Amino acid sequence: MSSTNATESNHSGPSRRWTAAKFALPLLVLIALGVLPQIASLVDDPFLVRVGIRIMILAIAASSLNFILGYGGMVSLGHAAFIGVAAYAVGILNWHLGNGEPLLSWPLVIEGSANIWIVAPVAIIASALAALIIGFVSLRTSGLHFIMITLAFDQMLYYFFVSLQKYGGDDGTQLIEPLRAGTTELTNRIFIYYIVFTTLLGVLFLIDRIVESNFGLVLQGCRQNERRLTAVGYRTYNYKLVAFVIAGSIAGVSGVLLATAQQFVSPSDLAWSRSGELVIMLAIGGVGTLFGPVLGALAYVLFEVVLESWTIHWQVIFGPILVLFVLGTKGGILGSLESFGWGLKGHD
Repeated sequence: MSSTNATESNHSGPSRRWTAAKFALPLLVLIALGVLPQIASLVDDPFLVRVGIRIMILAIAASSLNFILGYGGMVSLGHAAFIGVAAYAVGILNWHLGNGEPLLSWPLVIEGSANIWIVAPVAIIASALAALIIGFVSLRTSGLHFIMITLAFDQMLYYFFVSLQKYGGDDGTQLIEPLRAGTTELTNRIFIYYIVFTTLLGVLFLIDRIVESNFGLVLQGCRQNERRLTAVGYRTYNYKLVAFVIAGSIAGVSGVLLATAQQFVSPSDLAWSRSGELVIMLAIGGVGTLFGPVLGALAYVLFEVVLESWTIHWQVIFGPILVLFVLGTKGGILGSLESFGWGLKGHD
C-alpha cells in the first residue's frame, strides 16, 4: 500500500512542476498586463498603455484564429476580414450619426449610433454573417484551396471598403462622435484599457470552455482525422462551420475594440497582411494552446516597437529572427515550455 502511495507521489510531483512550468509565464504576463497602467503612471509613460491595448486586441484576434487553426486545422489567410467588417460597422454607424444622415431610409429608417451597446452587437453580428457566408463556401474545400478562398474573400472585402469613398476610401474614416456606454464616453484611455483586458480574459475563458466541451473535442477530431469522424456519423462540415462563425464573431469583438481604441477605421484593418501577422503570432506563441496567442501577440508587438525605433524597415530584421525562432523552438514559446516541463518529469 505504501509502495503504491509512493508511486503516486512520485508521479504527481513532477506533474505539478510541469503544470507550473507550463502556466507560470502566461500567468505572469496576465498579471503584468493587469498592472501595466499603474506601471505607466509610475514611469510617466502613457505610451505603454497604448502598447498594452494593442497587444491585448491582437491577442483576442489571434485567439479567434487559433480556435479554428490550432484546434480545427483550418488555416485561414482571410481572418482579418472579420476584424475589418466589425470595425467598419462601428465606423459607418458613427459616420451617419455625426453627419445626421440615416444609414437606411427605406423600407425602415435606421439612424447612426455611437452607443456601444448598439454598435457592438451590430458589428459582431456583421462579422458572424460574413464568417457564415465565407465559411459556407470555403469549408467545402480543404488545404491550399481553403487558404486561397479565404484569402480571396478577404481581398474582395478589402477592395469593397476601399471603394466606399463616402467613408474615406483607402484613407479610412475618423470616428466623428466618441463612442459611449450609456452616458459614459469611452475616451478615457485607462477605462478602455480595462475594458479590453476584461474582454481578453472573457475570450480566453470562453475558448477554453468550448475546447473542453464535446463540441470542442469533435472539432479537434476534425483536425486529427476528419474521415474517421465522418465514417462514424459526425457531420463534420456543420461542426467546422459553427466553429468558423464563432471565430469570426470573436474576431469581430477585436474589431469593435480596435475601432474604439484608435477612434479610426481603415481598410488596413482587414488587409491580408494582418491575417499573416496573426499567423505569425500563433507561430511565436504556440498553435493550439490557450495562452499561445497572448504570448505571440506580446512578443510580436514588442519586436515591432523596438525594431521600429531603429528603422522603418523593421521587417527586414524581424524576418530572420522569426525564421531562427521557428527553427530553434518546438511549438513556439509554450511548446518549448512544455518540452522543458516533460524534461523535468523525465529526470525524476
